Amino acid sequence: MLIRTFVRFAAAIVLSMSTWIFAPAALAITPITLSDVGYKDCSAEVAKGAVTSGGVTQDAACFLIIGKAENKSGKTVFDADVYGRIYDADNNNVLPNRGRVGLIEQVPPGINDFEMRITVPSSARQPLQLKKFKASGFTTKIRQ
Repeated sequence: MLIRTFVRFAAAIVLSMSTWIFAPAALAITPITLSDVGYKDCSAEVAKGAVTSGGVTQDAACFLIIGKAENKSGKTVFDADVYGRIYDADNNNVLPNRGRVGLIEQVPPGINDFEMRITVPSSARQPLQLKKFKASGFTTKIRQ
């Protein structure tokens, strides 16, 4: 009886330790450094199809956020969420209650140009102020 208990205990230990060896690598968030962040007006074809929240059509202005994204990981980063604050000329937050402003689908290693579309209320006076922009993503594809 004692030997059977010992064998079961030893088997449980070996099994639990083997999960450490064969466990897949964790999906770690990889930071992306953003620099030279600015904006420009959308072209007419990019501005088409703008959607506003609540299903109500509102006057809106389309802009492209542009800049440089630096990936220091050595691996391609996918689905990099971009966070930041956007203020108008009167220092009003033009996207209140939204820290995430967009997505960069793929960031190869090194320094890369990026752009993403945003839509803000047409009442937002320019120049816009882009503050605290940062991004992070994964080295494997998350979204399908």
